[in-house]
Amino acid sequence: MNNLPARLSELIGKPVHDIDTPALVIDLDAMKRNLVRMAEFTKKHQIRWRPHAKLHKSVVLAKMQIKAGAVGVCVQKTAEAEIMVAGGVYNVYISNQVIAPAKLARVAALTQAVASHGGQIALAVDSLEGVKRLALAMTEARTSARSGTASAASTATVIDVFVEIDVGQGRCGVAPGEAAVTLALEIRRHPALRFAGLQAYHGKAQHLRSAVERRMASASAMKAVEMTCQLLKAQGIAAKLVTGAGTGSFALEAASGIYGELQAGSFMFMDVDYAQNERDPAQPQFEHALFVKTQVISTHDSHSVCDAGHKSHAIDSGLPKVHAFDSKSGLDYFNGGDEHGILRPAADSTRLPGLGQLLWLIPGHCDPTVNLHDVMIGVSGGLRGGVVERLIRVDARGAMT
Repeated sequence: MNNLPARLSELIGKPVHDIDTPALVIDLDAMKRNLVRMAEFTKKHQIRWRPHAKLHKSVVLAKMQIKAGAVGVCVQKTAEAEIMVAGGVYNVYISNQVIAPAKLARVAALTQAVASHGGQIALAVDSLEGVKRLALAMTEARTSARSGTASAASTATVIDVFVEIDVGQGRCGVAPGEAAVTLALEIRRHPALRFAGLQAYHGKAQHLRSAVERRMASASAMKAVEMTCQLLKAQGIAAKLVTGAGTGSFALEAASGIYGELQAGSFMFMDVDYAQNERDPAQPQFEHALFVKTQVISTHDSHSVCDAGHKSHAIDSGLPKVHAFDSKSGLDYFNGGDEHGILRPAADSTRLPGLGQLLWLIPGHCDPTVNLHDVMIGVSGGLRGGVVERLIRVDARGAMT
């Protein structure tokens, strides 16, 4: 891979033992099994799947998801969308609010850029001002294209616009009902905008631990969506697509008859936080596929110290878990600061790892963990005896604007 240190490029074909630490490693076999399970689920339920690329921030993995059956990807940042498009991913939904005129100009430029490839850009809105600013940016882009050498198709490009409603997340989104109808009517006033449907993502529901709690939260969200769709219909507006759902709840949205598209993405890697959820029997069983490889650099009577501190994994959803191949957790990970992790026995009978011993950590939260690394090392054949198959660049690392 270009611009990667030679020591990384030379790992291809080498045993997993040769990977230096700390390093972010993908168990490719487990990841591919997760992808197959999701693809089979969406096909069985005849529902679209548009995973979040903010999980992996990788063009290679986005294309792998599309090859598996995804219709495109979601991102949260304009810069992420630009990187996906530059890499050849042409169906991108920015499932977030974009308000700054400079950013909206970039969104409009992306919409024109993908048109020649048969692609489509979409954006979420939750305010009249947001709609008007987007319309202005698209109109200016069309005018600029007409005065240049652009094709007639590019001067007539439209952007798909989803009205985001707050179905329980308490973050972005207008209130379900009349407020959403007002935005849809405003979108229809502008020729460069196309009302595409509703964004209805309940982020909090993803991390409710019991299946019953998730069902209750999702049921409330679905009532809000259904009511909004009915009000839209009364105005002669069809919400052609309701999009949302995540790894914690997607089986509920798929069975609702209301949602037409799932945005689940974390299932591909699975982290400690999602693994703590009680599994809904309607959802496939997913495996951990993202790990931080680390090794012991210091030993003491009461603890050992590894070289993977908080600079190698995100801690917003809790500390990582030490992967135990025999399914019995023998070690607990404790805060050791930026560069160190403290390892202590989970039970009196557990022996502390010795100097140089290699260990695997399951991150608490996969998305921000990936954003800490330049590259993910893909291993086939398992973590014990596998080999390095490929290096996967984190293309959109730090793409925050």
